[in-house]
Amino acid sequence: MNLKELSQHLGLSQTTVSRALNGYPEVGEATRKRVTEEAHRQGYRPNANARRLATGRSHVIGYVFPSDRSIMIDPIFSDFIAGAADIQSMRGFETLLHAGGEENEMAVYRRYAEGGLVDGVVVQAPHMDDPRLALLDSLDLPYVVHGRVGTRQDGYAWLDIDNRGAFHKATKLLTDLGHTRIGLLNGLEYLTYAQHRREGYEKALHERGLAVDPSIMFSGQLTEENGYRQAKRLLQSQPRPTALVMSSMLMVSGALRAVHELGLAVGTDVSLIGHDDGLPFLNAEGLVPSLTTTSSSIRAAGSRVAELLLSLIENTNADLPQEMWSVDLIVRGSTGPVPG
Repeated sequence: MNLKELSQHLGLSQTTVSRALNGYPEVGEATRKRVTEEAHRQGYRPNANARRLATGRSHVIGYVFPSDRSIMIDPIFSDFIAGAADIQSMRGFETLLHAGGEENEMAVYRRYAEGGLVDGVVVQAPHMDDPRLALLDSLDLPYVVHGRVGTRQDGYAWLDIDNRGAFHKATKLLTDLGHTRIGLLNGLEYLTYAQHRREGYEKALHERGLAVDPSIMFSGQLTEENGYRQAKRLLQSQPRPTALVMSSMLMVSGALRAVHELGLAVGTDVSLIGHDDGLPFLNAEGLVPSLTTTSSSIRAAGSRVAELLLSLIENTNADLPQEMWSVDLIVRGSTGPVPG
């Protein structure tokens, strides 16, 4: 299907359809949505070179990652990109992934901006003190941060989940059940999300008058192997934790292996809570017993971040979007009272 046929199918002029697909601000949002959704259904793809000449845009969104094998095979990363790509494709934008190589991330951003290779970028895994934002501001390259940079909230576009609140609720549930030794298996704590999760965990302990014990806490890559090794280490210590709070379902998978090897019963001998990003092949409800989780869809986050970035690209004078998503605590069978 070409532009003329798509226009006739929609009952709109070719100019209106072209402007809707290319993000012109004078096209109403309802019309833009109708055109882009129908173009997606019909498999219409505008000519990239003609579109770039007409708009001065590349219609490409960039993602830059280090050459870290654990990131490239991380299902959380994959699900986020899938959600973002769905929206970008519907709006006629391609997805450009840069993974490692000799260039560092800052050099890639400079090359993207100087060459006009992308119209905007998504910043992933923000640090507590992150130099990428100052660089992107200086390059005048639109961006949205998935997460936040430390305690800084103003001056940039972001979407984050309430990591502090999520792990406060999870830990409080356990203290309400009588647990006093609660282990934490967390991500790398130079990353903002992991630091916020630790703060929420510690807040719940302090509220109950419990000391924070670094010996039953772990910070590292969110892998199944780390979940297994660290859960086994903690559950073999004396006195052992009676509950574990974990930052990913991959860690939960490893922890379950350790629990079973040690002959312990989940929900009775040890309570488990994990963070669930809604990954289709790690179903918290389908485990036996079903897993208590803090829950927020990473795929939905990817879709929303893409929407926010495309809005910034289409209207560079718009207010910078900033969204905080609440996180649900879903109580299931993996949590129970402290063992007698």
